[in-house]
Amino acid sequence: MELLIHLVPMVVGIVMSFKELTQFFIRNWSEAPWTGLGNYRTAVDFNAPVGQSLLHSFWVTCAFTALAVGLSWLIGAVAAIMMQDSFRGRGLLRAAFLLPYALPVYAAVITWSFMFQRDTGLVNHILHDQLHLTSGKPFWLIGDNSFSALVTVAVWRSWPFAFLTLTAGLQNIPRELYEAAAMDGAGIWQQIRRITLPSLRPVSQVLVLVLFLWSFNDFNTPYVLFGKSAPPAADLISIHIYQSSFVTWNFGSGSAMSVLLLLFLMLATAVYLFATSRRRGADD
Repeated sequence: MELLIHLVPMVVGIVMSFKELTQFFIRNWSEAPWTGLGNYRTAVDFNAPVGQSLLHSFWVTCAFTALAVGLSWLIGAVAAIMMQDSFRGRGLLRAAFLLPYALPVYAAVITWSFMFQRDTGLVNHILHDQLHLTSGKPFWLIGDNSFSALVTVAVWRSWPFAFLTLTAGLQNIPRELYEAAAMDGAGIWQQIRRITLPSLRPVSQVLVLVLFLWSFNDFNTPYVLFGKSAPPAADLISIHIYQSSFVTWNFGSGSAMSVLLLLFLMLATAVYLFATSRRRGADD
């Protein structure tokens, strides 16, 4: 199953990236002329329109990933620390926190798309009609505001996973450490800084890597939120590759972009694992 689902399509995609596979060869893609590295040269030619648009999409994806991962970890960590002590209703609150992660992605994002509507959406109703924080009703699904809308939905969907992971990590921290620190006069912030965060470092390192890969490859959120053509401010590289392949019918170019994305993610993951393992070794 692993061979059929992952490896075979990956190899086929790599082969397609070396072909001039356009709509004229869809019926029999094996007859498409061999172009070698031509698709790759076009993709990385940042002086040409194709390369410029791909580079723009790459930087948008980097900014989106940084915000989505950082905010998801921060909100998840705060929620996990607040839920560490027992109090009435903690179980119900934990279950409520996990609802965004448990909901089907398409149903959740479609609901957000309705809430982001300019005239009838709940977001503008609260911000403009109720709180009077905006001078007018902004457009959230087009223009520059689309990036904020995309980050909001992504963080809403991913922070419960960070909360769940960090909560599991907190269970492995002995309570005796907090009791000893409290007896020595350490306040809550000192306990978090000196005990909680260092103890959660191994869990956080794995969590950040998983969130990074999920966010950088996220296709469902922008596709359901904006459709086949995302605004330039929210043009993630996943939706950009989709447009290059299935909208313009240039599967060779889209496959080359996919391979470049794969190489970048492999390189970024290797650098991250090397840096974290080296830091862990230095701490030991």
